[in-house]
Amino acid sequence: MTQSLPLTPATRLLVVIVNYRTPDLTIDTLRSLVPEIQAMPNTRVVVTDNLSPDDSVAKIGGAIAAEGWDSWCTFMPLPKNGGFAYGNNAAIRPALQSEHPPDYVLLLNPDTIVRPRALQVLVQFMDEHPSVGIAGSRLEDPDGTPQRSAFRFHTLLSEIDSGLRLGVVSQLLNRWTVAPPVSDETFQTDWVAGASMIIRREVFDAVGLMDEEYFMYYEEMDFCLQAHRAGWPCWYVPESRVVHLVGQSSGVTNQKQAPKRRPQYWFDSRRRYFVKNHGWLYAAATDAVWASTFALWRLRRVLQQKPDADPPNFLSDFIANSVFLKGADIKPARCS
Repeated sequence: MTQSLPLTPATRLLVVIVNYRTPDLTIDTLRSLVPEIQAMPNTRVVVTDNLSPDDSVAKIGGAIAAEGWDSWCTFMPLPKNGGFAYGNNAAIRPALQSEHPPDYVLLLNPDTIVRPRALQVLVQFMDEHPSVGIAGSRLEDPDGTPQRSAFRFHTLLSEIDSGLRLGVVSQLLNRWTVAPPVSDETFQTDWVAGASMIIRREVFDAVGLMDEEYFMYYEEMDFCLQAHRAGWPCWYVPESRVVHLVGQSSGVTNQKQAPKRRPQYWFDSRRRYFVKNHGWLYAAATDAVWASTFALWRLRRVLQQKPDADPPNFLSDFIANSVFLKGADIKPARCS
C-alpha cells in the first residue's frame, strides 16, 4: 500500500529511488544515506518499487522498519512496472502537489553508494546558483575511478562519431562527442546521468514531470533538453561523489560482463527521443548515418582483427527498429 509522503514545511530535499528486483542494492543505498540524513535533517526519501517479481517489497519494507529509517524514508510499492520515469514520477507528483513541496528533488539509482557530503554539496551548489535548474554528481567505481556522467546532447554529428569510431574523425567531431573525458572542474553541460541528478522544483513547474512514454534510457537526456529549452541550464558538480555500480539495476550497460543484446525498449527510447525533439526527417538522417558508419566500423573491425565488444545483433536490431521500418510512431516503449 502506498503511504503518504512525509513532507513538512521544513523539507528542502526529496530523494527518490526506484527499485526493480534490486532489494539488497537499494538497502545498501539507503544505508549510505544515513549520515547525509543526519547532516541534513530536512531531507526525506521515497523508495518506489516497480512491481518487482521477487521479494523486494518484503525486504525493503522490512529493512526500513528494522533500521528505524521510517522516520525519514517512505516505501511506495507501485501497481505496475512502468519504467524509470514512471517510478520517479509516482513519488515526485504527490510531493509537488502537497502543501509543502520540496525545494529540490534528487533522482538516485538503487545501484549507488553515496559518498560523504554528496547531497550537501549538491544542495549548497543549487542554493548558491539560483539560475541553475539541474545538477549531477561525479559517478565513480568503488575504487574511486571516475565514470563519464556529464554529456552532450545526441546530434547527427555525434551519431557519426558513435558509429564510425575512427580516431581522426573523432578528433574532428570532438565538439559533438556525447561523452567527453571526465573533468575535475565544475562546469555547465547539456545533461547528466540520472543515477544522481538534483532538480530544482521550478524546473518541474516549467516543463512538467519526466516523460513516462520512455520505459528506460534517454528519459533524463530528454528531461534536461526540455529544461534547457525552458531556460534552466544543467551543471556537473564533481565535488559531489557517488559510487555507481554500472548496469547493476538494468543489466544493459554492465561493462564487467560480455555485452547483452539490446532490449526493445532501448531502441524505442532512442527513436522516441529523436522524433519527439527533432522530427521524423532528422531522426531518419541520424538512423541512416549511424547504421552506415557502424557497418563500416564492423567491416574495419574484422579486417583489423579488433575485439568484438558490441551487443549481439546490434546492427540488424537497429535497422529493424529504425524510423525507416517503424516510421514516426513513438508510442510508449515497454519492457520486453
